[in-house]
Amino acid sequence: MDNWDTTRLVADDKRYVWHHPFTSMGDWCAPEHEPIVLVGGEGAVVRDSVGREDIDGNASIWTNVHGHNHPRINAAIRAQLERVAHTSFLGTTNPPAIQLAREIVELFPPEKFGHVFYSDDGSTGMEAALRIVSQYWKLRGSERRVFVSFRDAYHGDTAGAASLGAASMFGATITGLQFPVQRVGGPEELEMIPNPGEIAAVVIEPIIQGAAGMKIWPAGTLQLLREWCDSAGSLLIADEVMTGFGRTGEMFACEHEQVHPDICVFAKGLTGGYLPLALTLISDQVFEAFSGSNREATLFYGHSYGGNPLGCAAALASLEIFHKEKTIEALAPKMEALRKGLALTAELPGIERVRSCGMIGAVDLSGKTGLASHVCRAARERGLLTRNTVVLMPPLVISLAQIEQMLRALAESIQSVFVSGQTGAKIPVVAG
Repeated sequence: MDNWDTTRLVADDKRYVWHHPFTSMGDWCAPEHEPIVLVGGEGAVVRDSVGREDIDGNASIWTNVHGHNHPRINAAIRAQLERVAHTSFLGTTNPPAIQLAREIVELFPPEKFGHVFYSDDGSTGMEAALRIVSQYWKLRGSERRVFVSFRDAYHGDTAGAASLGAASMFGATITGLQFPVQRVGGPEELEMIPNPGEIAAVVIEPIIQGAAGMKIWPAGTLQLLREWCDSAGSLLIADEVMTGFGRTGEMFACEHEQVHPDICVFAKGLTGGYLPLALTLISDQVFEAFSGSNREATLFYGHSYGGNPLGCAAALASLEIFHKEKTIEALAPKMEALRKGLALTAELPGIERVRSCGMIGAVDLSGKTGLASHVCRAARERGLLTRNTVVLMPPLVISLAQIEQMLRALAESIQSVFVSGQTGAKIPVVAG
């Protein structure tokens, strides 16, 4: 095992690093706060600089799919490193990006999606989607400019994507580049939109809203949205940044209702949680408007690391794991174990509500604000890392025994806070 100077690392972190996302740096840098310095991982477990191991209960902010240090993804990245680490997507292309685009498109029905636009992360993937839609309607000579998003939605924190929901969610004021947005509470409110002919697209996190506290949509929501968009002539954008790649029990959340949007955005689990990479998947109908040679048909948006070979190689390896290890097929007993365990958790003191969707579980705590952070601290003392909202979203590779361990740690932590009143030190405030 490596010898880490944890004291020096923590001191330098507090002195030099500005943490995100959405971290109160006053709390982070407080003398009593002891940051966890993660240095290693294997499967569903991470290890810190003092040698302690914890179950990665939030899959490293919902990114890790197949576990840490998966040999197939490690090998794919090493093999690509031996060729070239990075090449520009401006004026050139590379085999991993080409192969990944083809494989993603072929995961969907023929003639539905045709092209992939690469970017860096979920926020930029959504930003690309919004710009594509805005320019699509302009190229068609339409006045459609307004996007519809849902209250409590989170679609990223770049300026345009944040205008869909993050700005209001976190009390931030966004100035500059924004998109006109109309927010609704649910699909039933779409019928109250006075001018549907102005709607460019409806944007939704399918099946479950993540940052809203794992809010599960009523069955049939996607179908209603698809029908409304078809009737109104607008586009449907599915933000599958969190829900994609097995999180909900299907490869993609939209598969639960057999609904095909016009644009899908993928990130987080795309590379198995290894490297930053996002893609915006475009229908043939939308892409057709950009197929001309004139300057107006050029999308003026892009990033230096878009389509980077290392990220695409990792994503290709991740897709191969889904196929060869039959990842989705193996989830049924794990999902049932999580569901049953949370049902038992619901009987504990201090619990308002529990819910699960595939490999995602969430617990709402009663009582005063901030107790969730104390439960998370107590869980850490029992070998479980989770976030300030008590959400369980482990890597899909997690074993049944580890699920049981995770649920036991959560139950004991809830009891320690609500029965014994052991709140411990304050935890830095972060969103979600």
